[in-house]
Amino acid sequence: MTKPLPPFIDHSAAALALLNQGGRFTRKAGSFLGQCAVDPTPLTPSQSEWLSTLLDRAGLPPVAEISDGK
Repeated sequence: MTKPLPPFIDHSAAALALLNQGGRFTRKAGSFLGQCAVDPTPLTPSQSEWLSTLLDRAGLPPVAEISDGK
């Protein structure tokens, strides 16, 4: 039995992993992932959901939930 992969530390690492995996993406999805990989700006809830969907379809772990301590 294989050990599950740990969650990605941030959306940039997750997007880069998706791009490096070599899957086929629509132009829109590829553009979104490229932007996520280089832009540290937090994602909107809709963007986070889309990234989660792409990660799930590729069989990759989710992005870790980061708590700001509030």
